[in-house]
Amino acid sequence: MDIQEVSLQPHQLKPIPTTFHFGGSFSNRMFMQKYCPDKGWHEATIGPYQPLQLDPATAVLHYAQEIFEGTKAYRRPDGQINLFRPWENTRRFNESAMRMAMPQVDAEDHLMAMTRLVELEYEWVPEAPGTLYIRPFMIASKAGLGVHSSDQYLHLIIVGPVGPYFPQGFSPVPVYISEKYRRAVLGGTGAAKTGGNYAASLMVGEEAKAKGYSQVLWLDAIHGRYVEEVGAMNICFVYEDRKIVTPPLRGTILPGVTRDSLLRLAPDLGYEVAEEMIDVHEMLAGIRSGRVTEVFGCGTAAVIAPVGRFGFQGEDYIINNNEAGPVAKALYQRLTDIQFGRVPDPYGWTMTISANGKS
Repeated sequence: MDIQEVSLQPHQLKPIPTTFHFGGSFSNRMFMQKYCPDKGWHEATIGPYQPLQLDPATAVLHYAQEIFEGTKAYRRPDGQINLFRPWENTRRFNESAMRMAMPQVDAEDHLMAMTRLVELEYEWVPEAPGTLYIRPFMIASKAGLGVHSSDQYLHLIIVGPVGPYFPQGFSPVPVYISEKYRRAVLGGTGAAKTGGNYAASLMVGEEAKAKGYSQVLWLDAIHGRYVEEVGAMNICFVYEDRKIVTPPLRGTILPGVTRDSLLRLAPDLGYEVAEEMIDVHEMLAGIRSGRVTEVFGCGTAAVIAPVGRFGFQGEDYIINNNEAGPVAKALYQRLTDIQFGRVPDPYGWTMTISANGKS
């Protein structure tokens, strides 16, 4: 793929913010390419970050045919920049595209575009603990009403500096267990990273916040008793300080890159790992008895988010005295050390970009 790089004028350059929250600031440039059946992907460009001009009848605005991804760039102690398993996010991007009846992107081209954009915007990568969040996405761009897949698409990548996903940082979050509403069902789009999955969760999230909780724990749609995801993260339970259990991938939850990394990393730190169905009633009983010693969510945005309490059927269940536990702390430290290049990467997960704009 040949990427046309558009030079920016001085008035198009924004100052790099010194303070930022998650998802609030974006850099000077973005990547975009177009798709149509006769040309395939074409007009790949890195140019100024700017608004999109869409017809009011554009398909994505009516039928939500869109996907997105999220990964990060990390400033190493030597000033260079790490990407963390970007090929896994690329693979998941294409799996989401397939589920949403959208064209797949060439994996090497997608990774090249992402890498080049970070190279050009390397000054926007903050020092640790901040990171540069990378958001690839694709939307159906053909104008016209009718419930069918589009034949025209836009593929874009934007980047911006971010701090902690949760304002309280690594402090435990309170989580509300939804009894009435469900996130996904077998055969649905739960494993695809598409906006509709998240839009459907917003009302319940607002209800949870009104009750004093930060996130929602989703149960399965068939039985209403098996744990699936928490908010926009996968979830893990620690039993007796040594065994980490997370729900299996059955097509209803997102196959998280952070989740997979922790499952591979944890045994090397001396922990047992398992993918098992988790009955919510048995899990809560385990918290009461002390058998469940920690709970934490995991995902690209938050990395690891300890859970301090669950709210369910009018009762609160306090986990580890509402404090971050040693397992979550150990996993967070080792994973972020690898991501930021503070320790050697024995897994081959990182890809280093030179701060002088060359990989």
